Amino acid sequence: MKVSIPKEILADEHRVAATPKTVAKMVKAGISVVVESGAGLESCITDEEFHQAGAEIAVNVESLLNEADVVLKVQPPGLNESTGTHELDMFQKGATLIGVLQPLINHDLVTKLAERRITAFSLDCLPRIARAQAMDVLSSMSTLAGYKSVLLAANALRSVLPMLTTAAGTLYPAQTLIIGAGVAGLQAVATAKRLGSVVKVFDVRPVVKEQVESLGAEFIDMDVDQQQAEDAGGYAKEQSVDVQQKAHELIGQHIKQADIVITTALIPGKKAPILINEEMVQTMKIGSVIVDLAAEQGGNCELSEPGKQIIQHGVTLIGLVNLPSSLAVHGSLMYANNLANFLLHVYDDQQIAVNLEDEITRQTIITHQGEVLHSGVQEVLGLGKTAETS
Repeated sequence: MKVSIPKEILADEHRVAATPKTVAKMVKAGISVVVESGAGLESCITDEEFHQAGAEIAVNVESLLNEADVVLKVQPPGLNESTGTHELDMFQKGATLIGVLQPLINHDLVTKLAERRITAFSLDCLPRIARAQAMDVLSSMSTLAGYKSVLLAANALRSVLPMLTTAAGTLYPAQTLIIGAGVAGLQAVATAKRLGSVVKVFDVRPVVKEQVESLGAEFIDMDVDQQQAEDAGGYAKEQSVDVQQKAHELIGQHIKQADIVITTALIPGKKAPILINEEMVQTMKIGSVIVDLAAEQGGNCELSEPGKQIIQHGVTLIGLVNLPSSLAVHGSLMYANNLANFLLHVYDDQQIAVNLEDEITRQTIITHQGEVLHSGVQEVLGLGKTAETS
């Protein structure tokens, strides 16, 4: 079986879907690995390092993809401007694609995958179970995004984060409000605390209170029933109007004192919920900063602009996207490890084994043999159910 790793074509994507370590792991399992020349350079990995790990280096991307049984990618396939050809059109029919495809919103891509009879696995659909943790790309990348969000905020803030006692006077610590205590939020808490900020955390899920307090932050308790707040997968549910109103009131009370606000609330396959409206921004201190980690899906702040850093009402709004790419060395290391672990999970006797009895396979497979198999994607596309995937 031949696995190919192309260079990512999306602007500002610096990660790569394999590292020398994962190449060696795949080769040891009996897999042939081909890496496009230069694919790892922006992650500080040379062609020679890939070659020494056992990979073949290819210059022609069309033959790289056309001859692949399996393609590993960071970003969903798209139009390659250097060739004028969509990456999927260079795949051989019946090949396998593994990556993060966001199938609930990338409807045209799903249709094209089915037309090309690609067996596509999307790791953003991975079930939250113990044996899938080593494949969990969302947690890996959220860890990096949470860390980077605090650095961006600290850089934009016109004051220091820690308390400092100096001969020129005492400098009081910055106040940080983090909305959402998932992986990204908790990493933001840890990073902000390490930098000396006083941290408060808001989340509708009472179960995260212990985690927040274990990191030294104050939890803003909303007193919502756990079953009402969290779904079976551990993610925050879309809330009722009453709960949303109460959440806005609590956030509005605490945002006035905050120097830094970091928002992390996302709902899979849907527009991010608005948690900070313009009126709240107007109540914030001049010079304060909001980092909106949900900007790519519309933003938790209604004034955020995806991909931009702007100033509104004296507040700096940072809506930069794809933050893990800016930490490409560790972004590639973590992402590639997750992908390799998943690949070896579905690999059996020189082929990809599509075992729909396996929960990990069933939840992540999107298309196979010309059909859309994922029930959630079938629903958004208005298709009839062809396989049990939920």
